[in-house]
Amino acid sequence: MARPFRFAVTARWAAGGTRWRELAKRVEGQGYDTLLVTDHLGAQLAPIPAMMAAADATTALRVGSFVLANDYRNPVLLAKEIATIDVISGGRVDLGIGAGWSVPDYRQLGIAYDPPPVRVGRFEEATLLLDRLLRGEVVDHAGTHYTVRGARVLPRPVQRPRPPLMIGGGGPRVLRFAARHAEIVSFIPSFDARGRPKLATLREASFAERVALLRAAAGARADQVDVNVWLLDAGVSDAARDFRRAAATVAKRGANAIAGFPFLLYGTRASLRELIRERRERLGVNYLAIPAQALDEFAPIVQELRGT
Repeated sequence: MARPFRFAVTARWAAGGTRWRELAKRVEGQGYDTLLVTDHLGAQLAPIPAMMAAADATTALRVGSFVLANDYRNPVLLAKEIATIDVISGGRVDLGIGAGWSVPDYRQLGIAYDPPPVRVGRFEEATLLLDRLLRGEVVDHAGTHYTVRGARVLPRPVQRPRPPLMIGGGGPRVLRFAARHAEIVSFIPSFDARGRPKLATLREASFAERVALLRAAAGARADQVDVNVWLLDAGVSDAARDFRRAAATVAKRGANAIAGFPFLLYGTRASLRELIRERRERLGVNYLAIPAQALDEFAPIVQELRGT
């Protein structure tokens, strides 16, 4: 059975605190489910305070991290911060986390960019700690990467048994882990050391293989998992906006149709509604993360499809 459609907006910065709060209100007012904040250094807001500010500016909008790089934070402290936002917001937080991939961020932080097996192992261990802490357990743990003694998060999150967990990634090991533990699995392309997406991982055949792996690993709980795609770019060619952007969207629509990239989404409103439904039927994608610059033009599609 197909999961209902969900829609988020991904954002990093809105050129000031007032404009950030206004952005959150716009996202809510246009009918989106969630505002997701990325986790990088450089010219973007830090995700934890940005999530809290967005939640405080709205009444129903969910907020989430998209996704936190595990190596940047201690899992006990992160659990405390997520629980605090959940309490203050009345239960509107999604916790997105991944192993971390941005070499420049690691360099700025002065921490080692370990080989993938080490980073993924640390991410898995931290995620299991987060799960236990956010469920209200008193945790004693002595593992490969973390040692925790008598840790407990109070006050507990509002959401039970804990805030939804979004795991972002794409490698087989991460997908198998996500299949067992996450409520939301976010598919992203693989990136090179400079932060550029690798072409092979953008193609639909690669994406379909990874979704099939996820579903096989999830087994009986496969129909309980939201499949999220982070759109690198998106546009509606019949939306009201400047001619240059409209022309570019029309051109990209043709290129996207030829390449079949699931991480790009261009077309008319009618064609996009059909394509989004078709991708859910064929690939299981029910949760789309729209770039902030396209939130207004996608709003009519979101309002029609959300929850169906």
